[in-house]
Amino acid sequence: MHEFVTIVSGLPRSGTSLMMQMLAAGGMPVLTDGVRAADEDNPRGYLEFEAVKRTRQDPSWLTSAPGKAVKMVYLLLRDLPPEHQYRVILMHRDLTEVLASQRAMLRRLGNPGADLSDAQMASLFRVQLEATTAWLRGAPGFRLLEIRYHDCLRDPARAAAQVNAFLGGLLDETAMAAAVDPALYRRVNINAELS
Repeated sequence: MHEFVTIVSGLPRSGTSLMMQMLAAGGMPVLTDGVRAADEDNPRGYLEFEAVKRTRQDPSWLTSAPGKAVKMVYLLLRDLPPEHQYRVILMHRDLTEVLASQRAMLRRLGNPGADLSDAQMASLFRVQLEATTAWLRGAPGFRLLEIRYHDCLRDPARAAAQVNAFLGGLLDETAMAAAVDPALYRRVNINAELS
């Protein structure tokens, strides 16, 4: 078993669920509790683990996390305690698509979302993500791999190989690549554009 915890992170709607699906397909155990069920926005599920939201107050879930992958929103990464080793896969997606996807999802949920304009949200996300990335590059105990969502869609075999190499080379890259379904991306974007 690996001694490090694999963290999949990024902005909401940036491809973190897709990466979790790839890791699970490749044979890596994933920490998920099923609290947030699959829906129209994520037909294959969100693969979230509620305990990560309370890491600052209660990091006890980490004792069983080495050798496993867990999804964590980028703003919570600094809550991770320093006594563990982490490999972070940071997902990147075009901010216009992130915002369109979020808007469509919030609309379907009947939630108006933030009062900020798309330009303001994009600027805020950009600043936060750049600060998080810079911190990850220098934080002791953290190793970072940045993956673009569209690279997973265009060349899933290459993305799978990059991730597998980063995590020690024990995953099934063919199964990881097969977990990528570009049709889901097209459907989500069509929904976002029509909403």
